[in-house]
Amino acid sequence: MTQQRDLATEATAGLAVSPAPTVPATARDGAEYPELTHRQILGLLSGLLVAMFVANVAGTIVGNALPVITARLDSTQQQYMWIVTSTLLASTSSTPIWGKLADLFNKKHLIMIGLVIFSVGSILSGAVTNTGQLIAARVVQGIGLGAIMSLVQAIIGSSIPPRARGRYMAYTGATMAVATVIAPLIGGFIVEQSWLGWRWCFWSAVPFALASIVILQKQLHVPHRPRAGVTIDWLGAFLITAATCALLIWISFATKSYDWVSWQTFTLLGFVVVAVIAFVLVEGRVKNPIIPLPIISMRVTALAIVASVAVGVGMFGGAVFLGQYFQLARGKSPTMSGLMMTPMMAGVLISSLFVGRLVSRLGIWKPFVLAGSIILAVGFFLLGTVDETTSFAVMSVYMVCAGLGLGMTMQNLVLAVQNSISVRDVGAASGSVTFFRSLGGAVGIQVLGFVFENRLTTLIKEGLPGLLQQAVAQDVAASPDSAQVCGGVLSSLGSGGAGGVDPAQLGHLAAQCPNSAALLQGMSTLDASGGSTMNIAGLPDQLGGLLRDSIGQSVGRLFFIGGIIAAISVIAVSFMRSTRLRTHFNIEPSASSAQEDSAETPAASRPTEEPPSAADQAERAEVAETESPPPAEPTAETVPPEDTEPAPKR
Repeated sequence: MTQQRDLATEATAGLAVSPAPTVPATARDGAEYPELTHRQILGLLSGLLVAMFVANVAGTIVGNALPVITARLDSTQQQYMWIVTSTLLASTSSTPIWGKLADLFNKKHLIMIGLVIFSVGSILSGAVTNTGQLIAARVVQGIGLGAIMSLVQAIIGSSIPPRARGRYMAYTGATMAVATVIAPLIGGFIVEQSWLGWRWCFWSAVPFALASIVILQKQLHVPHRPRAGVTIDWLGAFLITAATCALLIWISFATKSYDWVSWQTFTLLGFVVVAVIAFVLVEGRVKNPIIPLPIISMRVTALAIVASVAVGVGMFGGAVFLGQYFQLARGKSPTMSGLMMTPMMAGVLISSLFVGRLVSRLGIWKPFVLAGSIILAVGFFLLGTVDETTSFAVMSVYMVCAGLGLGMTMQNLVLAVQNSISVRDVGAASGSVTFFRSLGGAVGIQVLGFVFENRLTTLIKEGLPGLLQQAVAQDVAASPDSAQVCGGVLSSLGSGGAGGVDPAQLGHLAAQCPNSAALLQGMSTLDASGGSTMNIAGLPDQLGGLLRDSIGQSVGRLFFIGGIIAAISVIAVSFMRSTRLRTHFNIEPSASSAQEDSAETPAASRPTEEPPSAADQAERAEVAETESPPPAEPTAETVPPEDTEPAPKR
């Protein structure tokens, strides 16, 4: 005891003479962000991947079931659109909010809350009795979807160092691809089974969500440092939500409920501009901004957001428009159309898993992202050449090419951003990239859908006169006496389509000109549906053939436009600064902390030489990482300053 007291006195005296040495940040925070073993990572990934799978499936599984659902609930066309748009609005607008909350509060508790919200929304969606209830329940489900998509990325970013993260994020990319492609297949199977029914499109997700909760409760242990005096940026959350909802509402209902040039367009877009300006002003002043401006103003983050738009269009567009092509242009069932998209899923799986391992092994990401964006653009341009006569073998090659590009870029863009910022901001950064990818994909899908409808209408109008002439010729050849009556059909229609033909006149015409009357009846059906009918089997053969040909050519035009968007992503990726992946966590102060310090500290009390901002620190770290040679084995000479003392392993 005496010896211990002497040592303590000696140490105290030493401290009095000389200041205590500063503990390196890496050593101080090593216990806070420990490096997990491979087995521990697989344990927490098992629950996260189940959650991500069910979230992606729930987002697209109802696509094939919506016609059945709206028929059972007696929904209008406008309500049909709101069923789709409500979930999209809720999930997209809530993504950055959940991402920021992940930096402020315990991520494990947040993802549990998100899974519970999603489960409640799914149960309510399957139990509704009218369309209004379904729209409200889908909003609740969408909020849970936004939480899952954002928090999965944030948890991975704060649990696995960037160098090892590429290997494991490949699993998340593969899961997203499989879920996006297989969801229409599952939805088609459910609606085709009489013993299930459309309600199980929603209820089938609940067991998976509950299984994810059980796994995460046992396996997930996320490092978290409580922050004193945490405040939530409610004004910023409101502004970003309002701007996102207004933009998606405008793009979803333009040309359907109002024209592009209309007072609704000017009102909604004007509100979006005002809300975005107010959001930027607010985010520059608050303590804990929803989207820290220093993060999204960094070169890597800004260019990754631009490139993510092409990824969003490819990921969602492949499932929507390829499924539509196989069902309408090729006449396949919903289940078969899902199976025919397997080549794209295979391409994403192969590239995600293989490239993810290469990224972790080599410690670099840019060559793979650049190559992937080029391959994605080539795949889209190849798909832009398809029509209704393209063989499935050729289309499979095109889909594999596009899938390879998607797999190489989808998760590696998020990895590049996470590698460039502090682990304390990983939630906001991941949520921002996911938000802009979802928003860009949603807007892109709506714009491409508008192009598709216009192209389809143009091709049908160009082909109808020829079909009418053939039908009249067939009727005249069968009954020469009806030449005057059948010939009068062409002159009476003019350019107004079949909308002006009286049903009684059609019945009288069918007795003398059956082919012409059948064609006019099909045209009348198209006019009544606004050109959106999907029941091609109920149309006359000639009109059905014209519709299939037009759909095939229209889908090709969409993917050609998608190729142009992907080419823009190639340019964006080429200007991204190449950085080496860190072997340990970047534990620099968060952008929010730097912003709070600069806002609250009086100028007189600040030190003469102010520390660099979070954006400057990130840029300097990027330069240092770029200029440093690739590390072989961690040594005193090769390990960067922040990695000199590795965090203790579990």
